[in-house]
This record gives sequence, C-alpha cells and structure tokens, in this order.
Amino acid sequence: MTDQRSQAEIVRESLKVRYRKERRFRLYGMAAIAVALLSLLILFTDIVGKGYTGFIKTTITLDVSLDGEAMYLEDARDKDQLSMADFQAPIISALQEYFPEATGRKDVRELKRLVGSYAGNRVRNLLTEQPELLGTTQTMTFLVHDTVSVYVKHAGSDAYSIRLSEQQQRWVDELVEKGVVETAFNDVFFSRGDSREPSNAGVLGAIVGSLFTMVVTIAIAFPVGVAAAVYLEEFAPQNKLTDFIEVNINNLAAVPSIIFGLLGLAVFIGLFGMPRSVPVVGGLVLALMTLPTIIISSRAAIKSVPPSIREAAEGMGASKMQVVLHHVVPLAMPGMMTGSIIGMAQALGETAPLLLIGMVAFIVEIPDGFFSSATVLPVQIYLWASSAEQGFVELASAGIMILLTFMITMNAMAIWLRKRLERRW
Repeated sequence: MTDQRSQAEIVRESLKVRYRKERRFRLYGMAAIAVALLSLLILFTDIVGKGYTGFIKTTITLDVSLDGEAMYLEDARDKDQLSMADFQAPIISALQEYFPEATGRKDVRELKRLVGSYAGNRVRNLLTEQPELLGTTQTMTFLVHDTVSVYVKHAGSDAYSIRLSEQQQRWVDELVEKGVVETAFNDVFFSRGDSREPSNAGVLGAIVGSLFTMVVTIAIAFPVGVAAAVYLEEFAPQNKLTDFIEVNINNLAAVPSIIFGLLGLAVFIGLFGMPRSVPVVGGLVLALMTLPTIIISSRAAIKSVPPSIREAAEGMGASKMQVVLHHVVPLAMPGMMTGSIIGMAQALGETAPLLLIGMVAFIVEIPDGFFSSATVLPVQIYLWASSAEQGFVELASAGIMILLTFMITMNAMAIWLRKRLERRW
C-alpha cells in the first residue's frame, strides 16, 4: 500500500513538473511573439514618422512680373536671348514686394535661397510656350528650397537641423502667416523621376523601372520554373544526375543574392555585351535568383496532388503527358502561383544584384521601355538614404513605405490565392 501511494505521489510530482515546463514554454513563446510584434511596431513607427512628410510638398505662390528689362529679354521668341536671360530676377523682385528692406547683395542672396533652383526653369518654360506673356504679371506657384521645406515641416523636431539663418526663418514665418507659403499633397513625388534637389525628386521613375523589371522576371522565371518542376517531378529518371540537379537547386535557393549579380555582370554584360542599367538585364538577373524558389514551391505543389488523380486518368486511357497537363498541373497551379508571387515579392525588394549591373545610375527621365535606362525602388531608396541632403531622408522613408505596400499586397495576394483556390484532398 505504501509502495502504491509513493508511486502515485511520484506520478503527481512528475505531472506537476511537466505542466510547469509546458507553462514556461508557452510563456517563452508568447514573449517571443510580443518581442517580434514590438520590434515590428517600432520599425513601422520610425518609418512612418520619418516618411509621412515625404508625401507633403511646400510651395510658395508669388505674383511674378515678367519684366523683360529685368530679365535682359526683349523678344521671348529669340532662342539666343532665352538662353542668356535671367529668369530668377522676377522671382526675387516678387519676394522683395513682401520684404522691401531686402535690397543688399547678401539679402538678395538669402531671398534667392527661399525658392527652389528649378523656379527659374518654370518662368523660362512659361515664356517659351507663351511668349506673348512677356511684360505681364502672372500668379505662379513654385516649390520652395529644400531647407525651407525642412523648416516648415520640422521646425520643432530635433531629428532635423535647421539650415536657415534667423533672418530667413523670420521671412518664412511671415510668408506662412500670410498664406504665401503653404503645404499640400506632394503630387510631384508620384509624377517625376529622381532629382538633385529633394523637393523636385519623384518616385515614378523607380516604380516604372520596377514594373518593367518584374515583367521580364515573371515572363522568364515562371514558365521555366514550372517546366523544370514538372520535368523533375513527373518525367525525370531517378539517377545520380537528377539527384545532383535537385541538390544544386536547393543550394541555389540559399545562395546570397549578390552572387547572382556577379553572374549577371559576367555573363549578360561582360559576355553578351548587353547595356547596363536596363530592365531587361535586371529582370534576367532576378529571374535567375527567383528560379530556385519557384521550382521548389512548384514541386511541392505537384507532390500534393493525390496519386488517385493520376491513377484515375491513366485508367481512362490518358497518356502520361495528358495526365500531367490536363490534371496534375491545373490542380497544382494554385500552389505554383502562390510560390511564384512570394518569389516575385522577394525579387522586388532586392538591391545587391541590381547594384552590380549598373541600376544604381542617376535616372531623371521616366523609362519608356525595357531597354531604357532605369532604376528600381530598392535602389532608389538606397540612393536617397546615402544622400547628404536632409530632404532625401523623408523621401527614402516614403519610398520604403511604398515598397512595403507593394510587398505586403503581393504577399496578401498569395495568401488569398492559396485560400481561394486550394483544395483539401
């Protein structure tokens, strides 16, 4: 009896110890999830906190007198005179209407720094298109200088240093009070390519470049990856050669992406002489990088098709090719598409291989084809983040927000396709 009681006590003690271990393990798991969510929250908070102002532009609206004498321009139709005219002069004169005391050379120089360097181009383009406006007064809106934009949007922030003189700050404060300097949605950010001045820089060129690159990537990687998966899973003989191929495919999925960039640099540019910084070369490099992921996911999708499907088709007299093309591949396609979308999302965020093939170039124009010079979103973010101007910091964070939006959308689409099209056998 004593032995039985002691045995029962031993069992109860062991159960208590096991339950305590299970509770500790559960707490460790919950703590790990909490730390991961907290880190993600801090990351997103930092990105959004720095990037939301990238979607805001700061403008200044002035009544500009297009005085030909001040601009040294007698005939706006004369190209030689247009090339020599001073288009900043009427802008300075418009600012002096608000600050008549600013007459010295130093004051004029500081007034000039309130408006972006492309303001004179606006005046020139206006007179080039409508030369009859010479001698009239026009209400024009310009983008302010980057330092003014930083001051207006981050005057009370310690993260940004104000690079305006005290006099310039007083001028800007007065213009803000009068409604001359205003903030609005930054449509420039979504309608232009890169620029040396943050207020004129846009992300459209990088988005279009990413689109062209992804089209090339999916056009090559998806059919080749699916065909390779079908052959290896359904037709390839089981021998040392296929084992060697399978091992290398699995190894290629873990190869650092910069290796594929070196391969593209050596083969596509060095051997075949293809141009640098074009979406075709970028798409080829990313297709090579994405192929292992698509092959592995496609093979897993093919394996998930029950053998009974194949047996039923063969029992009806279908050939091996008909079984695969008419039954196995259609049923495995949802899994193939899910893996392909995840692989494309990974390729969309790659930077290292594209840096090696020259897609780090400064691109101002919007690319209009697969062989046009272009850059992509991750590389554009890298360029902005490495720039010295403070305005590029918020543009880089805004670009990260756009890139994350694309990647989250693609992953959500993959999850939706999997839930929508998957079949339980």
